[in-house]
Amino acid sequence: MAELALEQTMDLGDYLAAFRRRRGMILLVAGLIFTIGLITASVWPPTYQSSSTILIEAQEIPSELIQSTVTSFAAQRIQVISQRVMARSNLMEIVDKYDLYKKERKRATTEEVLGKMREDISIDMITAEIMDPRTGRPGAATIAFSLGFKSESPQQAQKVASELTTLYLNENLKSRTEKAAETYDFLSTEADRHKEEIAVLEGRLSKFKEKNLKALPDSRDLNTQSLQRAESELATIDTQIQSLEERKIYMQGQLPLLDPYNAGDIMSPNARLDALRTQYISLASRYSPDHPDVTSTKREIEALERDTGNYASPEDQRAQLERLRKELVRAEQAYTQDHPDVKRLQRQVATMESELKNPPSTRRKDPAPINADNPAYVSLQTQLAAANSELRSLNTRRAKILDKIAEYEDRLLQTPKIEQEYRLIARDLEQASARYQATRAKQMTAEVGQEMEKERKGEKFTLIDPAVLPEEPISPNRPAIIFLSLVLALGAGVGSAAVAESMNAAVRGARGVAVLLQTAPLAVIPYLPNEADTRAQRQKKRLAIIAVLGGIIILLLLVHFLFSPLDVLWFRGLRKVDRIVGD
Repeated sequence: MAELALEQTMDLGDYLAAFRRRRGMILLVAGLIFTIGLITASVWPPTYQSSSTILIEAQEIPSELIQSTVTSFAAQRIQVISQRVMARSNLMEIVDKYDLYKKERKRATTEEVLGKMREDISIDMITAEIMDPRTGRPGAATIAFSLGFKSESPQQAQKVASELTTLYLNENLKSRTEKAAETYDFLSTEADRHKEEIAVLEGRLSKFKEKNLKALPDSRDLNTQSLQRAESELATIDTQIQSLEERKIYMQGQLPLLDPYNAGDIMSPNARLDALRTQYISLASRYSPDHPDVTSTKREIEALERDTGNYASPEDQRAQLERLRKELVRAEQAYTQDHPDVKRLQRQVATMESELKNPPSTRRKDPAPINADNPAYVSLQTQLAAANSELRSLNTRRAKILDKIAEYEDRLLQTPKIEQEYRLIARDLEQASARYQATRAKQMTAEVGQEMEKERKGEKFTLIDPAVLPEEPISPNRPAIIFLSLVLALGAGVGSAAVAESMNAAVRGARGVAVLLQTAPLAVIPYLPNEADTRAQRQKKRLAIIAVLGGIIILLLLVHFLFSPLDVLWFRGLRKVDRIVGD
C-alpha cells in the first residue's frame, strides 16, 4: 500500500489539498516559532554605542625649522597609547567609577570583566590617501581615529567614551612630553660624558706636552736650528781652543828661556833647574841611565825641585815630548836613520816617554815663582795664565755645547715616536670634540623640541567630535530578527506539514483509489457536511479573523515601540500625501 501511494504523482491540487488539511499544523508551528522570534526581539536588551572622533594634527612649525623628538607613526603611537590606557588599573578605575558590569562582576573574575570591557571598546582608524614627502609616492596615512564604547545604558556609553577620550588625549600629551624629556636627558647625559672625556684627553695631552715639551713635532724645526747653531758654535770653539793650545805651547816653550829674576850673570835656582833638565835630556840621549853624569844630573834636578818646588808638570813634559817628536820628524826627513842627530832625538823621545810613563809620586803643578822681578817673565807668565783660564772656559763651554748637541739629537730622534703618540692623543681629542659638538647640536634641537611639546606646537590630538548620548541602539537589529523569525516560521510550518503528509499513507480521492485498485471507481460520492461540521467551520473562521487581527495589533505595537511611534508615522504619512497632492 505504501509503495503504491508513493508511486502516485501529485499535482498542484494535491498540494493545495494537503495545505488545507495541514493548515492547522502549519499555523501552529509557524505561530510558535514567530512568537519566539518576536519575544526574542522584544526582550533582547539594546546595546548603545557612543563614539568620539579625534583628529591627528601635524605640528604647526615646519619640520625643516624644528624637528620633533617623537618620530613614530601616528597609528603606531595610537596602539602604544591604547596599551597604556587599557591597562588593568585604568580600566578597573573606570569600572568602579561608573559601576559597570554589575552582573558580570558577581559571577565572573576580574580578568573576564576586563576582557569584556576591552571587547566593548572600539578604535577605528580613519585614513586618507596622501603624498609621502620622503618617498614622493602616494600612500595611506592615518589622519584621525574614532573611539567608542558599547553599553546597555546610553548614559554609561557616553560617560565611558568621554572618559576614554580624555585618557587618550592626556596620555598622548604625557607620552610626547615624556619622550621629549627623555630624549633631552639622554642627550644631556651623553654631552656631559663627552665633556668629561674631552677634559680627560685635554689633561692627558697637557701632561704629554709638559713631559715632552722640547721634543714635540712643533719643535722639530726649532731643535734642528738649535742643533745647527750648536754645531757651528762648537766648530768656532774648537778653532779657538786649537789656536789657544798652539799659543800656550809657544808661551810654554818661551817661558823656560826667561829668568824670572833679574840677577845678572848668576843663574837663579829655577834657571839652573831648567838648564839641568835640558842637560839631562841631552845626557840621557848619549849615555845609559847608569852613567855617572846622568845619575848626578838627575840627583841635582831632584834636589832643586825640592828646594824650589818647581816640579816638571805632565803638561810641560808632553809639550816638550811633542816638540822633540816634531824635531825627530824633521831630522828623519833630512837625514838617514843612522845619522847621529836622528839617534840622539830618538833617545831623547824615548827618555821623555819613560818619564811620562813613570812620573815621580811627589810631582805636582809648577807653582808660580815667588817674587819674580823679570818683567818679560811676568808678562809671559800672565799671558800663559790668561790662556789657561780661557782654555778652561772654552772647554767648559765646549762640554756644555756637546751636551746640548746630544740633547738636540736625542730630541730629534725621539720626535717621530713622540709625534705618533701626540697625534694619537690629538686624534682622540678631535674625535671626542666632534662627538661632543654633534651631541650638543642634537641636545639643542631636543631642547627646542621639548619646549615645542610643552607649548603644544607639535603633532597633537584634537577632539573634533565629542561623545554624545546615543539615541538609537546599535544592536540588536530587531527588524532583521523579526524578518528571520517570519521566514523561519513559514519554513518550519511548511516543512512540518510536508513531513507529516509524507508519513501519512491514507488514500485520498478517486485517483488514489484508481492507483490502489488498478481500476477506475464507478462513482464518486462527495462529503456532505452536517450541522456540527458547519459550526466547526464557523468557529475556525472566527479564530482565523481573531488571529489576523491579533497579528495586526502585535505588528503595530512592535512598530510603535521598536521603530517609531504610530502618531509620528501618521503625521509623516500625511506630510507626504500633502506634498504629493501639492505637486
